[in-house]
Amino acid sequence: MNVQGVEFLACLSSAQRIAAALAVIALGLAGLPEPAAAASGRISIESGGVARTALLIEHRRLKKARRPVVIVLRGGKDRAARLRRVFGFEDMARSSGPVLIYPDPIGGHWSDIAGAEASRDATFIRDLIAKLVSDGVADRHRIFIIGVSSGGPTVLRLACDDANLFTGVAAVVTGMPADLAATCKPSRPLPFLMIAGTADPVVPYKGGKSNWPEGKTDLVSVDAAMAIFVKAAGCGDGRTTTAFPDRDPHDGSRAYLDRWNGCKAPVELVRVEGGGHTIPGHVSAPSVDSARGPRNADIDSAKIIWDFFRRLGD
Repeated sequence: MNVQGVEFLACLSSAQRIAAALAVIALGLAGLPEPAAAASGRISIESGGVARTALLIEHRRLKKARRPVVIVLRGGKDRAARLRRVFGFEDMARSSGPVLIYPDPIGGHWSDIAGAEASRDATFIRDLIAKLVSDGVADRHRIFIIGVSSGGPTVLRLACDDANLFTGVAAVVTGMPADLAATCKPSRPLPFLMIAGTADPVVPYKGGKSNWPEGKTDLVSVDAAMAIFVKAAGCGDGRTTTAFPDRDPHDGSRAYLDRWNGCKAPVELVRVEGGGHTIPGHVSAPSVDSARGPRNADIDSAKIIWDFFRRLGD
C-alpha cells in the first residue's frame, strides 16, 4: 500500500477500516483461480483371466499430463470411501496433482500369505500400473504405493519382489508375513516408510499372530521388517530419532520419527508409542477405540507420507 493509502485509512473509523480491509480481501480472492476439480471413475481391466476394478481420482485440468500415481491398498473391511475420508490423502492430491488409485480386492480382502492368491493380487497391481502407463496417465518414474492394515502384505510382497516398479513404498499399521520375511530381498535400495503403533492389538509390533478379520497370519516384528529394507538400502550404523510435538497430550500416545543413517535410499519409521491399530491423523474420531486401541492425533499420516514421496520425486 502507498503513503496516500495509509493516510486515507488513518482518517477512517474502526468500522470503516474493517469494511475497507474486507473489500480488499474480496478483490484479491476474486482474482484467484478456482481449486482444481476432482474427477473420479472406475478402471476395469482383465488380469489373470479375471475382471478387476479400481477407483481412480484425478484432477480435470491436469488430465492430459502424465502425473505421479499413488496406489492405495486398503484393509479388507475398509471401503474406499471410508478410507478416503479417514486417511485424508486427497487433501494432498488436491494441491500437488497425483492420481490416486484405490484397487478393489477380490472377495473383500487381499492375500496375506504366499500362494496362488498372492500371485494373483501382485499380477493385478502390475497389470494396473502397465495400463496407467500405456494410457498416458502415469509417469513411469513416479509410481508410489501404500499398504494399509491387511492391504499391507500385498504391498510388502511387491516391494520385495518388484522393487524396480516403485519410486517409494509406505506401509501403515500393517505387518510383514513371516514367510515373506524369510525370502524378501529387494533388488535395489528402495525408499521405504512405515507407520506403526507399539500397542496395536491387530498387528503386534513385536511380531506374532495378526488379528485381522480375514485370518490369523504369522508376522515378524516391525524391527525385523525394517531391517530388510535397511539392508537393501545399504544403510550405515544407527539411526536418528526425532520426537514429534505432543499436540494432543490426552491421546495416550507419542509419535517419533526414526531415520536410518547413511542409506542409499531413505528408510524411515514413524513409531507411535502407545498407538493402536488406527491411522494417526487429524480426522475427528474417538481417541480410543475398544477394538483398535488409542489413536494418535499429533501427526497427519497423509501429509507425512506425501512429503516423503514428494522428496523422492524432486
